[in-house]
Amino acid sequence: MGGGAAAFAYTAGWLSPGRLTPARLVDALAPQSGPALGYRRNHAKGVCFTGTFEANGAGVSLSKAQVFAPGRYPVTGRFNLGTPDPKVVDATVRVRGISLQVRTPDGQEWRTAMTDLPFLPVATPEAFYELLVASGRKEDPNAIKRFAAAHPEFAAFGAWAASAPFTQSYAEERYNGLNSFIFTNASGDDHVVRWSLVPAARPVHISANEMKARASDFLEREIGDRVAAGPQRWTLSVTVAEPGDPTADPSKPWPESRRTIDVGVLQVDRVQPEADGPCREVNFDPTVLPSGMRTSDDPFPAARSAAYSVSYNRRTSEADRYPRTTTEAPR
Repeated sequence: MGGGAAAFAYTAGWLSPGRLTPARLVDALAPQSGPALGYRRNHAKGVCFTGTFEANGAGVSLSKAQVFAPGRYPVTGRFNLGTPDPKVVDATVRVRGISLQVRTPDGQEWRTAMTDLPFLPVATPEAFYELLVASGRKEDPNAIKRFAAAHPEFAAFGAWAASAPFTQSYAEERYNGLNSFIFTNASGDDHVVRWSLVPAARPVHISANEMKARASDFLEREIGDRVAAGPQRWTLSVTVAEPGDPTADPSKPWPESRRTIDVGVLQVDRVQPEADGPCREVNFDPTVLPSGMRTSDDPFPAARSAAYSVSYNRRTSEADRYPRTTTEAPR
């Protein structure tokens, strides 16, 4: 019993106050005014959707997961913004995301959360925590400069954030799964991969000033209107690593010459407000994977999974603080 208690205390970080724990990471996401109770602790502003993933069969060369066998599989998902503030003005947020839960007839699920970033700003979960802390020190104008000096990989992200164009719609974004995973096919062959969703819609770039002139919730309104007029589609493209590629460091993109395989099409058929939508209670844990997929040496999926769990437990315990549009009880 004593050994079990000690192990629990170590896991919780009680015996090592300087150790990064999931709770400390989630705490650092909150703005100085405190977290928005009842909401996700990051990517708090979002909208639900439902649709399908239609696999074309090409993915079976990489993975034995049923989700890549030819067929159509139901999807519950969420478009979102990279912010802890659910009431933020859309034009002020740099990062946009998409999350998916794909279910297959064999009872398995694939959950994934992607963003429009081409790479992560830092190489490790510990550095991400340091970035959150530095970003939260509004009283210290040099905090980010010191962080950038200690983490040279951050410069590439800063250049992207300052120059990358905005699009006018969630439907026009390319979403990237920046972490690497291992796919295993029916023959037992392993392949280290990353994946992206490439939009069918042509991106229309708009300036920052044009963004600011639009309504504070224009992205949710636009995607709702667009999907009501017709389904929106993305091609799921899987990139296969070659020996020597940095599989453990998502701040480093792989060469554009790497082999890619288009394995299917995501189709979004209906958009619903999150308050009473089907994605409200879903924890988009990136380590929920079907047989034929597993995590690699990339440390981020495990860290994300642990932090997502803390966030989920906190927001569900605060469910009475989350506004709903009907009287339906939380599921």
